[in-house]
Amino acid sequence: MQKNINKSKIIATLGPASMQPGVLEQMIKAGVNVCRINASHGDHVMHQEAVDLVRQLNEDRKYKVAILYDLQGPKMRIGDVENNQILLKEESKVVLTISKCLGTAERLQIKYPLFHDDVNVGDTVLIDDGKIELQVIEKSPAEEVTAKVIHGGILSSKKGINLPYTKISLPSLTEKDKEDLEFALRNNIEWIGLSFVRSANDIIELKNFIRELGKNSRVVAKIEKPEAVRDIDNIIKATDAIMVARGDLGVEMAMEKVPVIQKMLVSKSIAASKPVIIATQMMESMITNYRPTRAETNDVANAVFDGADALMLSAETSVGQFPVKVIEAMSKIISIAESEQVIYNRHIPPVKNSRSFISDSVCFNSCVMAQQSGAKAIIAMTHSGYTAFRISSQRPDCNIFIFTDNKDILNMLSLVWGVKAFFYNKYESSDNTIRDIKAFLKAKGFVQDGDMAINVFSTPLDERGMANTIKLNVIN
Repeated sequence: MQKNINKSKIIATLGPASMQPGVLEQMIKAGVNVCRINASHGDHVMHQEAVDLVRQLNEDRKYKVAILYDLQGPKMRIGDVENNQILLKEESKVVLTISKCLGTAERLQIKYPLFHDDVNVGDTVLIDDGKIELQVIEKSPAEEVTAKVIHGGILSSKKGINLPYTKISLPSLTEKDKEDLEFALRNNIEWIGLSFVRSANDIIELKNFIRELGKNSRVVAKIEKPEAVRDIDNIIKATDAIMVARGDLGVEMAMEKVPVIQKMLVSKSIAASKPVIIATQMMESMITNYRPTRAETNDVANAVFDGADALMLSAETSVGQFPVKVIEAMSKIISIAESEQVIYNRHIPPVKNSRSFISDSVCFNSCVMAQQSGAKAIIAMTHSGYTAFRISSQRPDCNIFIFTDNKDILNMLSLVWGVKAFFYNKYESSDNTIRDIKAFLKAKGFVQDGDMAINVFSTPLDERGMANTIKLNVIN
């Protein structure tokens, strides 16, 4: 019998709650496709443990779980505060300094050496995702800034800072990011997340760094600044995938604009055949609660309706009380949402003058043919992964099975909507290869006798070229 496979993928952030082998295995069985390691927390020893855990489970259980290594980027934070908790009262004043100190209600350390140079009188300083708002009222020659508390509250150590109306001097790739990136590339991690992207040049710089080290990790551009939204077409062209990082985006910009931006980013990414991830607060109540709220349930379903390739969980799985339950809940929501036809058959036509027009046309028409014939599966062969991305972007209402002789892309494809990838290197004649693959899928229970299937491949097979052939056949 044909197995039910969720099309939208689940990304789970690893942390103390999910780092036990038994727990993570349960999470993968429940639906996790990609494990995220947040470089902002922990050190390389801890990150290595996470990488080794995922890779060992992949080897032992024949999983194909990818890893997303999320660079911190130019994120500013405050230093430590007294007793890890201080109260900032509205209308009070607080001195912000780059000098090391233990934070109090009167004085806070800002861990950004150019803070004094970048901010101006009247600028807004947001702390802890905007929960606390300050306004700069004075700059002193001693590299100290005095701010007035507009909205106060309880503040703990090392909380993040956002400067929504300030041009930041920090480069997109900080020295810490470069060290973290070298670690990720040594481990051949499949996806690298770049935080606080401002322009396509940030992506190009990162890709050059990856190439210089002789690696081929794919890049996720995290959209969380207004500058990135303004340059989004060029960023999408330069990157391999997009993340709608709604947390910082909703702080850096008016939060009421985020839903519209989310839909725009999803639409543009799909049109460009680039995977798109929806992130932040998807199931946040399940950090401490056994069930999601109805609003969270709707949020997840709407992300699926929009066409998101993947939905990301952060604290829910890294430090939450119910890491397995949250995956089970999200999987159920995705499954029900994907029973609605609104998400399928995008029919994005190929661009006539593009260098990949033939391949793009083949992928496009394979999906049209699948819809017209009621095919249960599109079965494609690829070496680079390009064919998988193109077919996925059409959002066909059938399973997408990708076969490749390139082991480097097997796990990587776990992020891509609808794709289930397999290793295959017995390239003979096209007829023999198709027959062999059909037998494999039939034995695994993914197809059965009488099912229609579409094969997409390149001839001659041994040249590993771009897709140029479609074949419609019946499983028998």
